[in-house]
Amino acid sequence: MTPSYRYDVEILHLLVSPGHAYFGRARDGAADVPTADAGHVEVVNGKGIVGDRFFGKAAHMDAAVTLIAIEALEAMAAELGVAPFDPLLPRRNVVLRGAHLAPLLGEEFELESLGGLVRLRAGRPAHPCAWMDRVLAPGAHAAMRGRGGVRCQPLSDGTLHRGPAVLISPVPLEPEKAGQATLLRASRLP
Repeated sequence: MTPSYRYDVEILHLLVSPGHAYFGRARDGAADVPTADAGHVEVVNGKGIVGDRFFGKAAHMDAAVTLIAIEALEAMAAELGVAPFDPLLPRRNVVLRGAHLAPLLGEEFELESLGGLVRLRAGRPAHPCAWMDRVLAPGAHAAMRGRGGVRCQPLSDGTLHRGPAVLISPVPLEPEKAGQATLLRASRLP
């Protein structure tokens, strides 16, 4: 049996947007697309969050749900000497407090909220785009590297709710490191 570690976290924001604000918009500026900070979202196995821009898109099946730790955004703002960022501007679907996400890469884990449970696989880092310098603050693109969150594949149907939650991990996490940048180094070939 695989060990599991339980961490009390808080789901602060649940972003759902039917359109892309930044993709393919280098000349035009960010798109003004409807964005909801929902009280709860429905997650569908293999498809993503109902109503979101990545829902059911074949190219994003392994990355349909994005998570970020609010501590990462707070640390970035402090390092850049600016006011706290609007946590919805990076456009991650789930903004958590108390979640050390980097060790989850390649792992299956669960988020439990209000009795509901959603199983996810953290497939790859959610790298920041150059838009972060324009929508957050100059230097935010570089500051966000290594702490832009994780892109996940949903492995079950379920509902996530804003508020207290539990992150159930197969690997130990260090919640006090939630805001630290984790740079993944490429392995060197001989």
